Amino acid sequence: MKALITGASSGMGRDMARYLLELNYDLILVSHSQKRLEESFKKYKDHVKMYTFDLTKEEDCVELYKKTRHEKIDILINNAGFGDTGNFSETNLQKELDMINLNVKAYHILTKLFLRDFIKRDYGRILNVASLAGFMPGPYMATYYATKSYIVNLSLAIAEELKIDKSHVKISIFCPGPVSTNFSNVANVKFNLPSLPSEYASKIAIDGMFQDKLVIVPPNMKLNHLLAKIMPTNIVLKVTSLVQERQSTIDEPNKK
Repeated sequence: MKALITGASSGMGRDMARYLLELNYDLILVSHSQKRLEESFKKYKDHVKMYTFDLTKEEDCVELYKKTRHEKIDILINNAGFGDTGNFSETNLQKELDMINLNVKAYHILTKLFLRDFIKRDYGRILNVASLAGFMPGPYMATYYATKSYIVNLSLAIAEELKIDKSHVKISIFCPGPVSTNFSNVANVKFNLPSLPSEYASKIAIDGMFQDKLVIVPPNMKLNHLLAKIMPTNIVLKVTSLVQERQSTIDEPNKK
């Protein structure tokens, strides 16, 4: 059995990879940093192939698919992504465009291309790492929340199409809250909520995928998930705005 994981050099991508290695999977690992991949997985070389791509670039996403499409991949895990914090009128435009390219376009391209192959052979799994942020608007992290909403709704729609077609291909969405990774440093944010250990969150994601769960939410976020669905939008906006404003660690917004 074989899995492909993007964003595999650190955080949940790395920890999901290690968990799958324990389950005797062979892996294709993708990152923008070959060095970090090699440092993290040098002792697993017999079971791991490593590729360096910049998935903010459409052509690199397509090239990754072309290089791996004949590998008989059983699981695709779209995990690479990042966020940013600040007032939307003041945040860095280029960083946001890169975020959209990675958090949305890369997921979209890889999901579509591998899904076609999975459907033809009538098996395969896709795990899209989203966020609880995908179920609500996020003032002061507007672009990040919007990208995760795209992934949640895209994946839900695909799941329904697969169900109608009676396909054996499965798609799952992992929607955690804060997780202890390098995400907060890149996003310039310090979470007030307790962060799950990355190893624990990764195990929840993989186990939920194998249980054919469509939406996988860690136990500590189930109430938040429910409230996000039932509370009026104006209340969700107010609460999220207050939370994000307190969490922001930006001293001076990065303008462009």
